[in-house]
Amino acid sequence: MTALPTVRTKADLRARVAAWRAAGERVALVPTMGALHEGHLSLVGIGRANAEHVVASLFVNPTQFSPAEDFDAYPRDEARDAELLAAAGCDLLYAPGAEEMYPPGFATSVAVAHVSEGMEGAARPHHFGGVATVVTKLLTQAAPDVAVFGEKDYQQLQVIRRLTRDLDLPVEIIGGPTMRADDGLALSSRNAYLSAQQRAIAPALNRALKACAQAVAKGAAVDASEAAAIEAILAAGFDSVDYLEVRSAEYLERLGPGPIDAPARVLTAARLGRTRLLDNEPI
Repeated sequence: MTALPTVRTKADLRARVAAWRAAGERVALVPTMGALHEGHLSLVGIGRANAEHVVASLFVNPTQFSPAEDFDAYPRDEARDAELLAAAGCDLLYAPGAEEMYPPGFATSVAVAHVSEGMEGAARPHHFGGVATVVTKLLTQAAPDVAVFGEKDYQQLQVIRRLTRDLDLPVEIIGGPTMRADDGLALSSRNAYLSAQQRAIAPALNRALKACAQAVAKGAAVDASEAAAIEAILAAGFDSVDYLEVRSAEYLERLGPGPIDAPARVLTAARLGRTRLLDNEPI
C-alpha cells in the first residue's frame, strides 16, 4: 500500500488544499486525536461521500486535558493510524506538532457559552475551551467545505456547530452516527483501558440509555427515567455516574421533570475503574 502523504505545517496543508480547490474539487476534514478505530474510519467514509478529497488531522490537543487527566498516557501510534486512514480512502494526513498549533506567545482562546454548560462542561471545566480553540484553528488552517465529527461526543458536536455558526465559518458540520460493537458499546479509543471483566460490564451503559430514551419517548417523566437509568448503570457494576441527563437535541437545554414534546437526547458519562465512558441516545 502506498504511504499516506503527510504534512506537518499549516503552510504545506494550505498548499495541498489550494491545489485541489484550483481544480474545482471539494475538501472534507476529519479531525482526530489518533488511536483510530472503526468509528473514526466511518467518518472518513462520510467525508468521501461529501467531497473529492479527505484530510484527516492527527493532534493530541493538550489544552483539552486537565493536569489530572490522561494526556501523557493517551495512546499514540501515527504509523498505524496512517495505514488505517489510507485504507479508508483518506488523501492526506495533517499531523502538526504542538509548537505548530500553539507557537510561543500563543494567547487566544475560543469559548462557547450555553451549549457547553453542564454535563461535560461541568465535569471537565477546561475541556470545551480547548476543543473550541483547536477546532477553530483546524477549520481555518484547512478551510474545508465540510468537517465530520462523531455523534458519540454529542455535546462536543453541538459546541462545534454553535461556534461555526457564531463565527460565520464557511464550513458544513456533519455528525457521523456512533459506531458500536455488537453488544452495543460505543467504540472509543479509551475502551482499550478496560479489563476483560470491565469490558463485559460496559455494554450495560447503552442498555440503560436505550431504556431511558424509550421510556421518555412513551411519555414517562424525565426525572424518574433518569433516576432509573442511573440505578441500572450502578447495579451493573459501574463505579459512578458523572451525569445522566435528558437535554433538548439542538441547544442541549435541560428538560423535565415531566414528559417532553420535542426532539431530545439522553447523555451520560460513567466511570468503570479508571475508564470514563461517554454515550448518548436520541429520543
